[in-house]
Amino acid sequence: MKVAIVGGGWAGLAAAVDLVTGGATVTLFEAGRTLGGRARAVDVDQRRLDNGQHILLGAYSETLAIMRAVGADPERLLFRQPLTVNLPGRFTLALPHWPAPLNLGWGLLTAKGTHWRDKLRTALWMLALRARKFRVPDDSSVAEWLDAANQHGALRKYLWEPLCLAALNCPAERASAQIFANVLRDSLGSPKRAATDLLLPKTNLGALFSEPAKNWLAHHGAELRLGQRIAQIDRSHASGIVIDGMHFDAAIVATAPQHAATLCPDTVPPFDFEPIATVYLQYSPATRLPTPLLQQPGPYGQWAVDRGDGLIACVLSGHGAWETLDDTALSARLQQELQIAEPVTWTKTIREKRATFACRPKLPRPGWQTAHPRLFLAGDYTWADYPATLEGAVRSGRRAAHAALGKSYAPKR
Repeated sequence: MKVAIVGGGWAGLAAAVDLVTGGATVTLFEAGRTLGGRARAVDVDQRRLDNGQHILLGAYSETLAIMRAVGADPERLLFRQPLTVNLPGRFTLALPHWPAPLNLGWGLLTAKGTHWRDKLRTALWMLALRARKFRVPDDSSVAEWLDAANQHGALRKYLWEPLCLAALNCPAERASAQIFANVLRDSLGSPKRAATDLLLPKTNLGALFSEPAKNWLAHHGAELRLGQRIAQIDRSHASGIVIDGMHFDAAIVATAPQHAATLCPDTVPPFDFEPIATVYLQYSPATRLPTPLLQQPGPYGQWAVDRGDGLIACVLSGHGAWETLDDTALSARLQQELQIAEPVTWTKTIREKRATFACRPKLPRPGWQTAHPRLFLAGDYTWADYPATLEGAVRSGRRAAHAALGKSYAPKR
């Protein structure tokens, strides 16, 4: 069975691995010169960095599984720690190494910077949410949902709203309540304690997955055509798909939605997008943040990640005031907010204007099927349970691969 994959991001690579494992002959087309898509390594000023800071969760079961499948050891490549939300001097929540849901209960009970009434109200709200199996009104924004649940205290300001922005790349006023509830279901609401852990990359995103996947696929006979952009897919043959004159038994389009809409205009609707900026700040090698993941006080900063050796990555998600600042001004404001008592020796800002689709309430999202029975879709935008995440991308790729092989797919939880 010959299968083509258009797009070499995490969805396309996950699909390729499962197809090869299933016995298919795979040809992967990628327009860029490197694999990884919107989560890849880039070379900047003789440094190997990421095109944007990514944070994984212990709930990313399929991402961890596909990493292991290509020989990338998550225990070696990821730093695992229980969820800690730390805004110095204002709010701290730290989950212990206890079984779920005791870890969340203790974390809420001992949270600093919030009143006990707020803690009790939030605990009861989480219990009610679990009883409803995390189903909420699908036409509500996160802000409307929190308002209806009387969530107005410090936990909303310092926990739920920042987590919503980090997970959905969209502020609570515009973000889908149901998608955020799904994220809570599989992380803080999971019966598995490890699902709530933060997984911070110890290396660049290329070494984390795309480079091991590239080597694994090449070793197992897959053909990787880098730097080859596909402008059109011939779907006129009922028995298969023709791409650049080559006939395939099936094909998977695993590109970003704006590119997939060109290749499959009858299936992929137009999307609005949200930006992400990552501002790298290099301090002296001995510099450390109080915690590996630090919440910033704003008005511009959101989250800062300690990358080690004095390199701090500040992440800004969604449309906001930070977009009005140029790179120099934005870097200066973030340095002021971090309040590290030494100058930076190097800084670089990487902006992605269409980093993710805007995860709004009742957003129509296609699945893996198209009008042609042998053409499938993959990409985070097709995994309707989740926002634009690496886990959603990997799950979508594996699902499309299973469909091409005539198999069913159900991710592990």
